[in-house]
Amino acid sequence: MQKFKEEIGRLLAPLVSLDPEEVITLLEVPPETTYGDLAFPCFTLAKKRKKAPPLIAEELSGELSGRKGLFWEKAVPRGPYLNFFITPGAFGHEVLSQIWENGEKYGHTDLGKGGNVPIDYSSPNIAKPFGIGHIRSTVIGHALYLIYRALGYNSIGINHLGDWGTQFGKLIVAFKRWGEESKLEADPVNYLYRLYVQFHQRVEEDPELDDEARSWFRKLENGDEEAVGYWNRFRQLSLENYELIYNLLGIEFEHYHGESHYNKMLDRVINLVQDKDIARESEGALMIDLEPHGLPPVMLRKKDGATLYITRDLAAAIYRYETFNFALSLYVVGAEQTLHFQQLFKVLELLGFDWSSRCIHVPFGLIRFKEGRMSTRAGKIILLEEVLQRSIDMAREIIEEKNPDLVDKEGAAKAVGLGAVRFGDLSNDRVKNIEFDWEKVLDFSGETAAYIQYAHARICSILRKAGAEFAEWDNSAASILVKEEETALIKTLAILPDKIIASADSLRPSILARYLIDVAREFNRFYHNCPVLGSEGELKHGRLLLISATRQVIANGLALLGIAAPEEM
Repeated sequence: MQKFKEEIGRLLAPLVSLDPEEVITLLEVPPETTYGDLAFPCFTLAKKRKKAPPLIAEELSGELSGRKGLFWEKAVPRGPYLNFFITPGAFGHEVLSQIWENGEKYGHTDLGKGGNVPIDYSSPNIAKPFGIGHIRSTVIGHALYLIYRALGYNSIGINHLGDWGTQFGKLIVAFKRWGEESKLEADPVNYLYRLYVQFHQRVEEDPELDDEARSWFRKLENGDEEAVGYWNRFRQLSLENYELIYNLLGIEFEHYHGESHYNKMLDRVINLVQDKDIARESEGALMIDLEPHGLPPVMLRKKDGATLYITRDLAAAIYRYETFNFALSLYVVGAEQTLHFQQLFKVLELLGFDWSSRCIHVPFGLIRFKEGRMSTRAGKIILLEEVLQRSIDMAREIIEEKNPDLVDKEGAAKAVGLGAVRFGDLSNDRVKNIEFDWEKVLDFSGETAAYIQYAHARICSILRKAGAEFAEWDNSAASILVKEEETALIKTLAILPDKIIASADSLRPSILARYLIDVAREFNRFYHNCPVLGSEGELKHGRLLLISATRQVIANGLALLGIAAPEEM
């Protein structure tokens, strides 16, 4: 759509005494497609011209009467707006040629100019199973990682592991008292979690266990060889388990910098706070009063000298800026931590870091399952691995029923199953709570990943049947698509770049996800009303170019959500 906008900007600018860029900025998309494709609001001209906006729109329409651009054919007044209509053939040619030339990079830009964007996401707790509670941070964070990379930023994935704290003293005590080496080797993370649960059950009968756990954590903090050995082993076993899930989801991180990574930087944080004179001692604890800024006070150090989570987060923020000189720093963490991040960013501001305004919390709501509890639980944790595997199994059953002759059923089941879980999250506004419904997320006709993937697979099937003779670009064929269903689909394909930018600007991958539903819906409307293989000559070639472009847009959009686009299913 950019060239269409630029053309309107050039033609309209001298008539309204504005720069072309100012005209482009004011352009809007009308609420109804029948009104036009782009609208120029005349409100801003009312004071200068001393006329009502509807009258100004009428006058501008008259001044443009008889004039046509390459991409627009008419300008029609409607109330206070001047509505521009696209010239279908030329616009279709431009859009399809752009998609054809750019291929997998269609929709990508260099807006970011290589700026670094560290994204803190996923962040499971060491020695605990990877629960469903981490799915939202994981898939939202990864989608933003891919989207920002598509906009020319250097995305940096950081898995801020929960790998420090008194719980490790408890784990060491539990393993030394009740642990069995064979069980640890067989199922390390679930076994460690069971030991952790067992510790909390026993401590009610034997409170001295808490003292023993604190003693072991102090040893760990002081670098005791035995304590550090246990900690390293528990951490490594957990990471190996998490890596299985990340591999399944196709996610890699540049850094696994957990809380422990910042321990050596905590003294510097305390010194910075004291040098800036923004902290005070209160009953032996070090506090920062944030009440003048409308926030509760924050504790940085307990009276026993122990630091807190926010102290390590301050160290992490400073480390990330000094390491990456970031354009933005994103924290994809649940909405329940909103106050924590408000306090964190305010303290960074009080420390005089002007880059604190570039630190952004990306909150999200909770996820619940409509049917209630899953079949397997570790304590109260719903295992993410089980959710993913169940989705794959259910997808396999559906594919077996719909397409029993499919050669690669397993590959399709994995693509559809994993896509269902991801899209079931990403298609919802992240700030809202989600009710996860298996029947809905795996519905091939609903607003799901399967619906979009099926459109992609159907197009691939049509292109295979068409054969190699229609696989070449044809300028003439790309310019003759003027039927309403054809132009509607082309206009939808044209706005992928805008949707990617909007997803990044609002930090909402749901914008891109919902857009892909629109693409699949417009394709299906076109497919049912415009024969492709049943057409002839240039029309057939033009429609094949159109569905090929549609396939590319779907594949590109799904890729930015971390979802596969199978060619058969």
